Amino acid sequence: MTDLPAAGPDLACFDVDEQIRRLKRERNAVLLAHYYQESEIQEVADFVGDSLELARAAQRTKADVIVFAGVHFMAETAKILNPDRVVVVPDMEAGCSLADGCPAEAFRAWRIERPEAVAISYINCSAAVKAESDLICTSSNAAKIVQSVPADREILFAPDRHLGRYLNKTLGRKMTLWAGSCVVHEAFSLQKLLALKTRHPQAKIIAHPECEEELLERADFIGSTAGLIKYAERDPGTEYIVVTESGILHEMRKRMPAKVFIAAPPDTDCACSLCPYMRKNTPEKVFLALRDLAPRLDMPEELRRRAQKPIDRMLELS
Repeated sequence: MTDLPAAGPDLACFDVDEQIRRLKRERNAVLLAHYYQESEIQEVADFVGDSLELARAAQRTKADVIVFAGVHFMAETAKILNPDRVVVVPDMEAGCSLADGCPAEAFRAWRIERPEAVAISYINCSAAVKAESDLICTSSNAAKIVQSVPADREILFAPDRHLGRYLNKTLGRKMTLWAGSCVVHEAFSLQKLLALKTRHPQAKIIAHPECEEELLERADFIGSTAGLIKYAERDPGTEYIVVTESGILHEMRKRMPAKVFIAAPPDTDCACSLCPYMRKNTPEKVFLALRDLAPRLDMPEELRRRAQKPIDRMLELS
């Protein structure tokens, strides 16, 4: 087995991409990557997508090993759907502020207070929270999932309050919202966005629904990561300010080289917005995960079965 050099000049001669491709063949492995991963990982992935697309890809795969280049809850979803397959993650510390901000014990207590309500959880949550939920949704299918619940039923929506508020507004619902948020999508600056729009007056603003309301009010289009890409592909415009994690720009520029995509600036000195959790994954860690089949994601079977029920319902409704 080829080892990854620790450091020094030998590392520059080590073709990580080539070794990843070799190990995928040897392990009968599939590499799934989110649009927010760094471009080098996207380029060696077998499938790149948003949370819904990745869940479907995990459900369909025939591989023996799933390497999930994303964050922890995404790899959990892959394991929930593939109990007999090996699921490894490049970095087990690749978490999510939304999942971290919704502990299962607190979510369970919240549900107990409203026993008649339907609990819909955004997929950005732990397997333990999924197991306590009636339905799961992604930003791609959230409206459809919410609309599947009769209008006279109370809905508890967790953990993203911005997505929940957007759904309440667009669908005319009055869901009770968990007070969670994404550290990336809350960091965008309205002032900087408007200044950027002044410099690029022809650019259309396209934004993820996890953003704060004042930014969404300025958007020409609001959608999931996959939805933003599809909109730009269909739209006759040629210039876009993209208000989500800037890793998505790699796929946009790859698919639409004639169009201009500009990353919306956060309220920091950085010119772009990167998810600190997604960026814990690196090509070198992907290689090591394939080589060592570790870190390996496992969970108790009882938890997996309970968490699978609302995910299966989501996939059926989608």
